[in-house]
Amino acid sequence: QVQLAESGGGLAQAGGSLRLSCAASGRTLNVYSMGWFRQGPGKEREFVACVNWNGASTSYADSVKGRFTISRDKNDENTVHLQMNSLQPEDTAIYYCAKARRQCYRAIGDYDYWGQGTQVTVSS
Repeated sequence: QVQLAESGGGLAQAGGSLRLSCAASGRTLNVYSMGWFRQGPGKEREFVACVNWNGASTSYADSVKGRFTISRDKNDENTVHLQMNSLQPEDTAIYYCAKARRQCYRAIGDYDYWGQGTQVTVSS
């Protein structure tokens, strides 16, 4: 069993930055790909970013490419971060981290464990 807990959400102004973290417990995650998804008001949950097991490969949704960076913590193999820069109001959503079943895919069904989510609100 894996438990995931997101932190770092909050309120930011347009153009600002936030850094989300996802801490895992119950199982070592250094052999799994990890992803971030988000769900905005009235929208479906969508893929944001993914990092492979050793951090060497990443994948991003077009809407966040160049602004967001996903990474694995250098000192804690069970923690993944999402650095969000140049935030825009359309980035407002609940952000979820998830453990991949296998590789870094983009479908919700490719992930088997999810955190409870952390709210990110970007004001204009």
